[in-house]
Amino acid sequence: MMKRAVATEISTDPASVISVIDSPIPDPAPGFVLVNVRAASLNQHDLWSIKGVGTTAEQFPLGIGSDVAGVTEEGREVIVHSLISPAPSGPGGELLDPRRSMFAEASTGGAAEWVLVPERNLIDKPAELDFVSAAALPTAWLTAYRMLFTAGSVRPGDTLLVQGAGGGVATALISLAAAAGIRVWVTGRNEARLARARELGAHATFESGTRLPERVDVVLETVGEATFEHSLRSVRPGGRVVVAGATTGNRVNVDLNRIFLNHVSIVGTSLGEIEDLRALVRFVTYAGIHPLIDSTFALDDAAAAVARLADGEAIGKVVITP
Repeated sequence: MMKRAVATEISTDPASVISVIDSPIPDPAPGFVLVNVRAASLNQHDLWSIKGVGTTAEQFPLGIGSDVAGVTEEGREVIVHSLISPAPSGPGGELLDPRRSMFAEASTGGAAEWVLVPERNLIDKPAELDFVSAAALPTAWLTAYRMLFTAGSVRPGDTLLVQGAGGGVATALISLAAAAGIRVWVTGRNEARLARARELGAHATFESGTRLPERVDVVLETVGEATFEHSLRSVRPGGRVVVAGATTGNRVNVDLNRIFLNHVSIVGTSLGEIEDLRALVRFVTYAGIHPLIDSTFALDDAAAAVARLADGEAIGKVVITP
């Protein structure tokens, strides 16, 4: 038997429905590998799933945590690609596979002592990264990597605006972009978060909605309704707005003149393919980047970990260490 954390039912108060239960260790299966979890990080996706966004009551009790780093029974130290796709093929691979799902929904959840993982979803964990740092990468940092270098086509010397200063994706964007020689500007409403953004490498920070000194090459947008109009005002003609989230709401009013008259591209993206994860791991290893960790919790304290993520005050990743 093993312990794992689950959400027992759909709830608008995610932490209130988290329980740690005893569960059978998953049985090995062809094409799958049993992994002893050393760290699992949480994402906004976990909160949405517990609230019933993209899930149904029949799926509960539902595991939490899609980002996992651990050790196989053979002693291989691994990171788990968090997007599960049965047999990806065609344009977009696993990113557009209609059968794709996050690891938490496709398994018993990463916040557990053991998980059964498709072998194709495992990559080697470099010795330079500890397990907690490695577990921060597969969702938020992977999304940030693809926003920057694939969807955003950001190049050294460009000026970049990151909307929002504190979340896992935002802190990843700042760290990755600064390491790549990109000028990084960040907006936010919390001075403590803006100060941390500067510590991570942001070249300048601004109160949300502030008119910028100049328009930027690319805006990276995960906030949504509260900042999207500002994003369109802030991007230069011919620039790009890359969208990978909408934490304040996904309904926005758009002045189409700003888009077609200024030849602005709006690009949507999320997560990344397994080859993107390998490239991200190489980048953070070679650049000596360590993901910003807000806090770590024991498995028995999984409810407190979810509460920390849900209160909106975390700066960086919230991690559970079984």
